[in-house]
Amino acid sequence: MASVTSLTASVHQRLADALSAALPEAGSADPLLRRSDRADFQANGILALAKKAKANPRELATQVVARVESGDVIKDIEVSGPGFLNITITDQAITENLAARYEDGERLGVPLAENPGTTVIDYAQPNVAKEMHVGHLRSAVIGDAVVQILEFTGESVVRRHHIGDWGTQFGMLIQYLIEHPHELDHKGEAEVSGEEAMSNLNRLYKAARTLFDSDEEFKTRARRRVVDLQAGEPETLAMWQKFVDESKIYFYSVFDKLDMEIRDPDVVGESGYNDMLDETCRLLEESGVAVRSDGALCVFFDDVKGPDGNPVPLIVKKSDGGYGYAATDLSAIRDRVFNLKANTLVYVVDARQSLHFKMVFETARRAGWLSDDVRAQQLAFGTVLGKDGKPFKTREGETVRLVDLLDEAIERATAVVREKDTLGQLSEEEISERGTQVGIGAVKYADLSTSANRDYKFDLDQMVSLNGDTSVYLQYAYARIQSILRKAGEVRPAAHPDLELAAAERELGLHLDRFAETIAEVAGEYAPHKLAAYLYQLASLYTTFYSECPVLKADTPAQVENRLFLCDLTARTLHQGMALLGIRTPERL
Repeated sequence: MASVTSLTASVHQRLADALSAALPEAGSADPLLRRSDRADFQANGILALAKKAKANPRELATQVVARVESGDVIKDIEVSGPGFLNITITDQAITENLAARYEDGERLGVPLAENPGTTVIDYAQPNVAKEMHVGHLRSAVIGDAVVQILEFTGESVVRRHHIGDWGTQFGMLIQYLIEHPHELDHKGEAEVSGEEAMSNLNRLYKAARTLFDSDEEFKTRARRRVVDLQAGEPETLAMWQKFVDESKIYFYSVFDKLDMEIRDPDVVGESGYNDMLDETCRLLEESGVAVRSDGALCVFFDDVKGPDGNPVPLIVKKSDGGYGYAATDLSAIRDRVFNLKANTLVYVVDARQSLHFKMVFETARRAGWLSDDVRAQQLAFGTVLGKDGKPFKTREGETVRLVDLLDEAIERATAVVREKDTLGQLSEEEISERGTQVGIGAVKYADLSTSANRDYKFDLDQMVSLNGDTSVYLQYAYARIQSILRKAGEVRPAAHPDLELAAAERELGLHLDRFAETIAEVAGEYAPHKLAAYLYQLASLYTTFYSECPVLKADTPAQVENRLFLCDLTARTLHQGMALLGIRTPERL
């Protein structure tokens, strides 16, 4: 692979060199380069430098211009206003740069990170024996996109799905299953679907709950069973495993519908850290990080107080000897830092848990498990709201099942695909396959195009719309390009750096050049919404190019090839960018 120096980086280097020559005492100064609507780029760094050096900014700007190497990359540079520089790039530089990206195959000239490390990403955390609802959507979708983006930059990523698979409710379920041993048996050899697995678990849960609430003796047996579970008694563990296995059939079917790969070794639930809990508590108590308070093992913080003004501690071990979530989370940090050798821990978790994670991370820092070299951060996300702007519920006020939501999105999208297929070119199978890709893409994109920490409205009509900032708009742009490439037949895309470019071609070309910079920024900030914004702008610029610059009917054969080349590079960039967000790009729509 060949990483390609972006036009921004080339111009930046030339300006920085000219600045150092004009003002040697400034050392390596930043010209503060950005895209501009007045020229291709604007440099604003001279104002601050002139102020520091007590020079006249316009004069300094003029001296810099005299020292800039122009020619192959910079076509024109002029001083404007109090000392800004307006820079125009040569058409040749734009085309040559894009040709180098085009030659680089799937990576499109995007370099690998200079010092990749190991990141553990904790995301998509369903609970055993419980249905996944709309609240589970964002952790899965955001986490999966961040995994793909980081892996693309060369980071070593360890995925972790911290499923809820332990705790008191299992006493009731296991006891019920022991007394009704065939409740989770599968009939015959046929594989059980996710829906069947969930309905088995729901039925069993309701029956166990009814018995638990009405029969005191069963309640006592169920509570004793929790003790057996925590002690690792074999029969109890075997029954518990049945619940985990049945739940996985269901989880995996939902993740499959979401077009996400979840691998068995990556699913390490609360139970995976059981053997460490005792030692975690001992280490915290011995080091003085945690102290006993009313019989419980607690960590206190100066800045965390309750409404009454008293400190609110992180409870690691309860006074009855039971462990809190904190003990599991702190044990998981030890495992990820010392066994998995992670430099970075990212938790894709609901913003409502921010205080808990702030306390957990601070505790781990005090214990020396996190340091300047090993950092942890929560990638907090907001709530999914209904069209009315309130938390998303069904008409009956119930939490919305995730499967129902995805099925409805697929249904709506399938109708859109069928409607657009006016000539009847697609078979029913193709309509259904594309409907699924468009529907799931629409749900993911609506989520990912919003900054994670903001709430967003779940509006299916808007999500599957062909107009506006939707994944369908991007998918259509991609499919339209594929259609042009098919129509071109024998004529192949080829770059012609000697050609003059139209305004819409230059705009599209300069934006294509920013793909690598965008990926670096998105990976550094864990901000998939910035990639979504880049891709939407790319599709919009392509739409303008398409309406202003005839491709197959261009003036000369060379111009046809060059415009096909711009089309193809746009399609490849859309395809790669969408794949990093976990969204498919169908070849025909």
